[in-house]
Amino acid sequence: MIEKWSLTIPQLTGDEPRNAYVYLPEGYFEDAGRHYPVLYMFDGHNVFFDADATYGKSWGLGEYLDYTETPLIVAAVECNHSPDNGRLSEYSPYTFHDPDLGYVPGRGRETMEWFVHTFKPYIDRTYRTLPDRQHTLIAGSSMGGLMSLYAVLEYNKVFGRAAALSPSVWVAPDRIARLVRSADVAPDTVVYMDYGANEFSNHEVMENQFARVTSQLLSRRVLLTSRVVPGGDHCEASWERQLPFFVGTLMYGIEEE
Repeated sequence: MIEKWSLTIPQLTGDEPRNAYVYLPEGYFEDAGRHYPVLYMFDGHNVFFDADATYGKSWGLGEYLDYTETPLIVAAVECNHSPDNGRLSEYSPYTFHDPDLGYVPGRGRETMEWFVHTFKPYIDRTYRTLPDRQHTLIAGSSMGGLMSLYAVLEYNKVFGRAAALSPSVWVAPDRIARLVRSADVAPDTVVYMDYGANEFSNHEVMENQFARVTSQLLSRRVLLTSRVVPGGDHCEASWERQLPFFVGTLMYGIEEE
């Protein structure tokens, strides 16, 4: 079951509404005493419904979780669609300048503060969640993948596990390196990170930067699963094919509890 409603994020976009989604697993209403881990996701409009997706193709996550009977709640929020780099700004922890994109003010911290102090408390109040960090997961792709890495490092007391699909680690690479080095990361932190083999040509520095971030995470003893996806592209259809890999990594050891 997927619930959909409209909300606002005043500190980011004032009174402008955007959609939020919550997936409830099979059996949620049958076993009133059971509580579930929660996966928070960026770009919520692309997660469940083709009709809502930016390019008409979603990840189909609800169908996958139903089919696999995965005991997981998913809470996802639509991005900022402003043509003035709205999504990039909300999903970048750091201000950066790109020759094609121009000046992008980083508002990622404001975004995460809203997730941590407004959205997560609402989800925990409204649904039967397991609110501790071990059962609080986060995932996204592209800039949402960058934000997932940022979240699990900078907000490690809240998020214990993260999946970063095709993360935009070309943004402010030195700042990312500094974050990995200095973050207070618990030894049980789990990270899934992948990149499509066909994507490396999108940014000339990506192959080296992906390897660099992988090495940095390993140096911090993060429990890392890192993949280069054969034939992987920068699109929802490709990310959908990675569902078994990243969901399996995030849920590893949790389903048996």
